[in-house]
Amino acid sequence: MRTSLTLLSARLLDPVTGEFLPQTALAAAGGRITALGDGPEIRALADASTTVIDLDGAVVTPGLIDGHLHPVSGAELTHGLDLSGCTDVEQVREALARGVRGLAPGAWLHGFGLDPNVFAGRPVETAPFDAVLDGVPALLLLFDAHSMLASRRALELAGVNGPQTFGQATAEVVCDAAGRPTGLLLEDAACELVERVAPRPTRQERRELLAAALRAMAAAGLTGGHAMDANGDSLAFYAELDEAGELPLRLRVAPWCQPGTDAEGVRALIGQQGAGGRLWRTDGVKIFMDGTIDNGTAWLEHPDCHGESRHAFWPDPEEYTRIVGDLHRAGVPIATHAIGDAAVRHVLDAVEKARAGGGREVRHRVEHIETVPDDTLRRFAELGVIASMQPTHCCDFTRADHTDNWSRRLGEERASRAWRCRDLLDSGAVVVLGSDWPIAPYPPLGVMAGARHRRPSRDLTRPPHGPEQALTALEALRGMTVNAAYAAGEEHEAGRITVGRRADLTVFAANPLTTAATDLPNLPVLLTLLDGEPTHRDARL
Repeated sequence: MRTSLTLLSARLLDPVTGEFLPQTALAAAGGRITALGDGPEIRALADASTTVIDLDGAVVTPGLIDGHLHPVSGAELTHGLDLSGCTDVEQVREALARGVRGLAPGAWLHGFGLDPNVFAGRPVETAPFDAVLDGVPALLLLFDAHSMLASRRALELAGVNGPQTFGQATAEVVCDAAGRPTGLLLEDAACELVERVAPRPTRQERRELLAAALRAMAAAGLTGGHAMDANGDSLAFYAELDEAGELPLRLRVAPWCQPGTDAEGVRALIGQQGAGGRLWRTDGVKIFMDGTIDNGTAWLEHPDCHGESRHAFWPDPEEYTRIVGDLHRAGVPIATHAIGDAAVRHVLDAVEKARAGGGREVRHRVEHIETVPDDTLRRFAELGVIASMQPTHCCDFTRADHTDNWSRRLGEERASRAWRCRDLLDSGAVVVLGSDWPIAPYPPLGVMAGARHRRPSRDLTRPPHGPEQALTALEALRGMTVNAAYAAGEEHEAGRITVGRRADLTVFAANPLTTAATDLPNLPVLLTLLDGEPTHRDARL
């Protein structure tokens, strides 16, 4: 097999040891690393058709993998008015006013990234924006993507004029004491009431938005991602981009299993496993055990300060347990969204029960794990459950002094147990890192930096939230290489730079392990390789 790529003058970083390999050059063919050696040895493998890149001492790591992201929905949801930089109600009003001025008559206004902390403890509702949104149909997605604000005109067009009942136990059209909607919609089932009457981009526009987002992810150093949904046209888009040679990330996709899924639905999910193309495949099932703490839909062992977050997402949590058992026996890995302590405990209980029933080893995961008590930590390692964490959520949506909405809702004791990355790792758990984009930015250097400094990304002078839970630089790198590969059952395919593994590689201008955490997001990504082919190449190379 001819050599398709050689990298020369490279510093090859091993994320297991944190040391550079003794070799300084690499060859790839057929999408795999075929040789490691010195420059003359590897150069001799090249012919006229080989891509030869002299890295001039740049640092090569295994390709970075985002452990939790939503490419298709993220590409669509982040196409509109970005409200993530607003820190108070007045700034939101000003942003909305600018957005309204640019609207055509009758057009809808879409916003995303709204932080509930802008309301400073007051109710999250549209009332503060009624004047600026008078007569304008608007949907403002809160940062958690589990809730949104709909303007009065949007509610009117959707025919939403009072409370409703949903199959998702925590879904709600929030109403005032008189039964009038406040504009706040909780969870997908409620949000869809208004979303379905709002105009959407065309299919071609959505495909182009996705392709652009994936190209930007590759330019940020990502070679792969664990996509936590297969909704709508997602799988069709991945297939089309893959067949056209335009898919720049290797994607592992987990379709959703919602409350009310019957035995036939579970069999369909099992039958779907393994379907895919060259660079993507369906592997696993995503399930929600609760919502979010910020909007009062998490499942806590004790209610939050408003008396909320008391219920599971599933009206009957034992139905979730039965489905976990069915999927486990079929060898299907489950990735469960579980944010509150009661939710996490129930997931672990369900996995323990499923394992007791026998069957082969399956690598189940819990996503998010925002607050858990001490007695929960050890169970991850004992049950072989992977901890999938998003440290930038702690950095950017909470505060060290616990004056933020998340911390106020939980109270001091639970807020002090925020995103226990260090404790989970020390207890023996495999910790995978990700962004949960579009909830937080996808650049992996920012995710790894947040795991190390735990400070607000927009103001690194502010104190860290729970600095004792910080990871080392090497641990953070493992969370997006070795551990991410292990979570996908690909530890022999990816995650390290060795002969025979995939030539999925990320190249940096300097060593990410010795770059200060606060400087890491600005470290230049010089080259991203997928199957030995560049998906991003800096002009300096």
